[in-house]
Amino acid sequence: LPLALGTEKALPEDEYYLETTIGTEEAGSVMNKFIYEKRFGSQTQIEVVAPFGWQQRVDDEGAVGNWQGGIGDMAVGVKRVLFHDLGMGTITSFTLETILPTGNEAEGFGKGYTVFEPFLTLGQFLPFDAFVQVQTGVELPTDTKKGENEGLFRMALGRTFTAGGEWGRAFSPMVEFLGGGELEGGPWAWDVMPELHFTLNQRQHVMANIGVRFPLTQTEGREPQIMFLVLWDWFDGGLLEGW
Repeated sequence: LPLALGTEKALPEDEYYLETTIGTEEAGSVMNKFIYEKRFGSQTQIEVVAPFGWQQRVDDEGAVGNWQGGIGDMAVGVKRVLFHDLGMGTITSFTLETILPTGNEAEGFGKGYTVFEPFLTLGQFLPFDAFVQVQTGVELPTDTKKGENEGLFRMALGRTFTAGGEWGRAFSPMVEFLGGGELEGGPWAWDVMPELHFTLNQRQHVMANIGVRFPLTQTEGREPQIMFLVLWDWFDGGLLEGW
């Protein structure tokens, strides 16, 4: 199953990857996440997320200022497979992620409080090399005066095409539907993101993905975002192997 830009995978992995989001609003932003994933056995994974980036400041009058950089709220998580059946092409996992207030809240790089994010993920192979991946869960802040309990739902639909046989380069066009909002009520914000996941080498363990996230609802103040990632599945070989 290819890694989507917004929807988490159910399958535990041994990977490094860098994900970048470029804002298209008047005040520019380039935000990144460096992610480390390590399996323990075949069904458990730990994850460490280190965000950092640059953005332009906006003053109280709305004027766009200089660029500034900083680190964001780091996260650690544990994933555990609940059910898998290769014959059915199905895998389901549970993940608990803790987002720590390591970013500078005053500069817009952090929330200023810890957030717990438990969620379920599902991966399902479909006929003709198609697939669907689903993630659903909640975000629970430790400071309910600053943050609200929120829900999330993400789904990726796509199909994989392989050139040159089993060990050729693979291409997976897909579309994601991403939603989130307060659990206590009110409308959710929904986005759609067409994207293309592709392998960079023939062994298929060095990959990339690029897409554009478009707001569908609650569009005021939300502009499209350009997203891309580069991934190395280091369990399957060295970075320079398999080209």
